Amino acid sequence: MRTPLPWRPVGYLLTGALIGPAVLVALTVTATAGLALAPLLVGLPLLAALALGGLPFARFERWRLRLVDPVALPDPHRRVTAPGPGAWARVRYQEAATWREFGYTVLSALVLWPLEALAVLLALGAPLSLVAAPVLMATTGGGTEVRVLKLWLVTSWPPALGCAVLGALLTAAGLHVLAALAVPRAALTRTLLGPRGGGTDRAIRELSRSRVRLVDAFDAERRRIERDLHDGAQQRLVALAMTLGLARLDAPPGPLGDTLARAHTEATAVLTELRELIHGIHPQLLSDLGLEAAVQDAADRSPVPVDVTADLPGRLPAAVESAAWFVVREALTNTARHSGADRARVTARHTGRSLVLEIGDDGRGGADPAAGSGLTGLGDRVSVLDGTLSLSSPPGGPTLLRVEIPCEPTQRTRSPS
Repeated sequence: MRTPLPWRPVGYLLTGALIGPAVLVALTVTATAGLALAPLLVGLPLLAALALGGLPFARFERWRLRLVDPVALPDPHRRVTAPGPGAWARVRYQEAATWREFGYTVLSALVLWPLEALAVLLALGAPLSLVAAPVLMATTGGGTEVRVLKLWLVTSWPPALGCAVLGALLTAAGLHVLAALAVPRAALTRTLLGPRGGGTDRAIRELSRSRVRLVDAFDAERRRIERDLHDGAQQRLVALAMTLGLARLDAPPGPLGDTLARAHTEATAVLTELRELIHGIHPQLLSDLGLEAAVQDAADRSPVPVDVTADLPGRLPAAVESAAWFVVREALTNTARHSGADRARVTARHTGRSLVLEIGDDGRGGADPAAGSGLTGLGDRVSVLDGTLSLSSPPGGPTLLRVEIPCEPTQRTRSPS
């Protein structure tokens, strides 16, 4: 009794019982005036404002909820960035939260506050009347009698004092009963007035956006590494290979000439490997001409003959093109290394909402993501963009890898005039 535990829920229910009649009167007057004046068109603004009447009441309810729930209830409404009351009103009327708050206001005015008032009256009204029995007997009964709860007559002090003791015990019990009743009442408020999913949907959206930002940052870093290798290390190796080649031509036959020849051969091999590494990081062709050209280039580089069919509307988002090229390149690499196929095919098309890739071969099949073939990494790369990857590779073949990534074209191909 000396802690705030039983008193704060009582205050919560009591304030609801006190504010409810005012809300009921305000809704009744506004609705009646709006309907009465609607034929004259004067009442239409009143009816429109009535739907927004739940906004201030819901804000008050979220504040009042702190009496029993220390966790603040977030505002479910979107932030209005456009200026002017018209833009604010359009956003609010289009939100489901606005109509939930209006329904909650009507529910509170018609149902909830009478129940709160009844609970407070039964839990505290009767016990406090018992507690006041000695006071009433001394002030209004002349010290001789008092009628307790309008039910029975007390004509002496011992029964009056007994009523006071019983009333104190019932008051303590009633406070805890009200505290228990405030829990589901507060839960109802949190359910109806809080954001849908308790903020989980918002967290999921933010997680998805942050994941896309990480992918974009990763691709940008890959392009930077490719650019640095292309403009830096590759040019220095070209210069070194040329210098060694000239020195080889000027050297007389003998051990020095043989050493320069081996050095020139090694430098040329390193330069070739570096060019392949640069191309594997992020081909310049993908940045310049787009996914269709990059897929055709990957097919031309494959040791297994590849048939390419592409029907793309133009350029796609950079992250999508990079992921799609990565999938095609890795799939063709797996085909050449593990499938024993004589021929492969790549199909790329845009269905209006998604990019669909299909990479197949006529090999032995039996591809297993758990066998370290890189399919798990492909799936992770695609899932970051909310895409899906499916694989059909029965023993004996054929193998078909299908990837679908939702996206919209960023630049459509211009039709010839």
